[in-house]
Amino acid sequence: MDYQYLNVGSARDLSGSDRVLYRLLEISIGLLSWLTLILMFFYSRFFPVEIAFFIIVFDIYWFFKSIYLSVHLRSHWKKMRHYMSLDWEKRLKNFRYDHLWQMVILPFYKEEEKIISSSMESLLDAKWDKNKMIVVLAYEERAGELAEKNAENVYQNYKDRFGFFIKVKHPKDIPGDLPGKGSNIAYAARVAKEKILDSNNIKYEDVLVSSFDIDTRVYPQYFLCLTWHFLTSEKPYRSSFQPVPFYNNNIWDAPAFSRVIAASGTFWQMIEQERPEQLVTFSSHSMTFKALEEVGYWQRNIVSEDSRIFWRSLLYFNGDYRVEPIAYPVSMDANLGRGFLETVKNVYKQQRRWAWGTAENLAYISFGFLKNKEIPSRIKWRHFLVQLESAWSAATSPLIIFFLGWLPVVLGGETFNRTLLSYNLPRITSYIMTVAMLGLVFSAGISVSLLPSPPPHKKKYHKIFIILQWLLMPIILPVFGSIPNLDAQTRLMLGKYMGFWVTPKHRKDEMILKEETGHFSKGILENKN
Repeated sequence: MDYQYLNVGSARDLSGSDRVLYRLLEISIGLLSWLTLILMFFYSRFFPVEIAFFIIVFDIYWFFKSIYLSVHLRSHWKKMRHYMSLDWEKRLKNFRYDHLWQMVILPFYKEEEKIISSSMESLLDAKWDKNKMIVVLAYEERAGELAEKNAENVYQNYKDRFGFFIKVKHPKDIPGDLPGKGSNIAYAARVAKEKILDSNNIKYEDVLVSSFDIDTRVYPQYFLCLTWHFLTSEKPYRSSFQPVPFYNNNIWDAPAFSRVIAASGTFWQMIEQERPEQLVTFSSHSMTFKALEEVGYWQRNIVSEDSRIFWRSLLYFNGDYRVEPIAYPVSMDANLGRGFLETVKNVYKQQRRWAWGTAENLAYISFGFLKNKEIPSRIKWRHFLVQLESAWSAATSPLIIFFLGWLPVVLGGETFNRTLLSYNLPRITSYIMTVAMLGLVFSAGISVSLLPSPPPHKKKYHKIFIILQWLLMPIILPVFGSIPNLDAQTRLMLGKYMGFWVTPKHRKDEMILKEETGHFSKGILENKN
C-alpha cells in the first residue's frame, strides 16, 4: 500500500485533485462553525419561536452531558487515587522486565537550565534502574548559544547518571521540517536509534519511548506503572500509553484563570481516559520504539505532533492501533507569563495552538480515511464523528449558550416578545444552566484534592480561592475556548497556516520550590487516601 498520504502536513504538500480535496477538508470545519453562528443570529431574527425551542433542548442536552462527564470524572479520579496508592514494583514482581529500556526524549528551545534540571532530577527520583534508562536531550540550533550552553551544562551534570545520555542538536533549515517539537524529536529519535540502539544491539521492541515536554516531571512510580501497562497490554506494539497531565509545577503562582484552564485540561484528559475508544495521545506520552520506527517517527511538518503520532499510527496499521489510558500522572507547568497580561496572551496562544491541532488533524484523518480502504468503516466513522463534534463544539457551544438565552428576545421582534415563550425563555435557560453549573462545585473539590501542598507564603485559606476561581468559567469558556478555536479554524479555512508556537516556561527558583513544597508530588500523595 502507498502510505505517502501519511506525510501530508497541509494541502500545499499535494497537487491536482488531491490538493483540491484536502483544501476542502481544511475549509470544512471552520465553515461549519461559522455557519452555525451565522444561523444562530438568522434564526433568532426570523424564526425566534423555533430557535427558542432549540435552545431549551440544547440546554437540556448540556445539562445531561454535564452529568455524564461528571460521572466519568469522578470514576477516573477514584481510579487515579487508587493507582497512586499502589506499589507498582510489587505488582511487577511476577513479571520479567529486566530486558526493557526506558528512553526519554526531552526537547527544548530557550527554556532556562533550571527547568531542564528539574525534569532531570525527577527522572533520577523515579523508581527505575538508571542503567536501563536512555535520556535524549534534544535542542534547537535556531535557539542560539544559550540553548547550546544549557544543553552542555545539563549534559555534563547528568551524563554519568544514566545508562546512556546524549544531547542532540536539531539543525535549522532542514528541508521539509516545520520548526517545532515534532521535527526536533523526530530528528533526535533517529540519532538515538543510530548512536545508541543500533550501536549497542538494543532491540527496538525492548525500548519504551516517552516523549515529554521539557517541563515534565514524572511521579516516582511512573515508569513502573508504564511497564506494567505495557506487559499486560493485549497489543503492546499497537498501543500508545497516555498518563494524566497535571499542571502542578507552578500552580500556586499562576493566576486564577490560568489555574482553571489548566485544571480543565486535566479534567478533560481524565474524562477521556474513561472513554478509551476515543482517547488520543496528548502532550507527554509513551509508545514502543518498534512502533515508532515502523510508522516513520513523529511528523516533521505539522504543529500537533503529540496527537498526530496516534493518527499516523492508526492509518499505518489500518485501524489496529489504540491509546491505552494510564490513570497515573505526570506533572507540567501551568501557563504563566512574567506578568498578568503576558499570561493572558500566552494562554490564548496555547489554546489556539491546541485548537489548530484539532482542526488540522480533522482534515488529515478525513483524507487518510478516504485513502485507506483497509480500515473498517465503523472505526473511521467513530473517530471522524468524535473529532468533528469536538472541534465544532469547542468553537460554538459556549457562544450558543451565552447568546441564545436572550438573543431571540432582542432580535425576535415585537410579535415574539408578546408571547409567553419570550417571557420565560431567559428564565428557563437560566434555571437549566444554573443547575448544570452546580457540577462546578464537584470540579472545584477535585481540583483542590489534586493540588500539591501550598508553599509557606500561601496560607491554607488560599484553597478557598481555588474553589471560588471556578466562578470564572462562564467568562473563560467563550474567551479562551470558543474564540481561539474560531481563530484557528478560520486561519485554516483561509489557508493562513500556523507555525509552532513554543509556550514560554516561567517558574520560581527550583531550590525555593523544593524548600516550600518538600517535593512537587507531595500534595497529591498526601491526598490519595
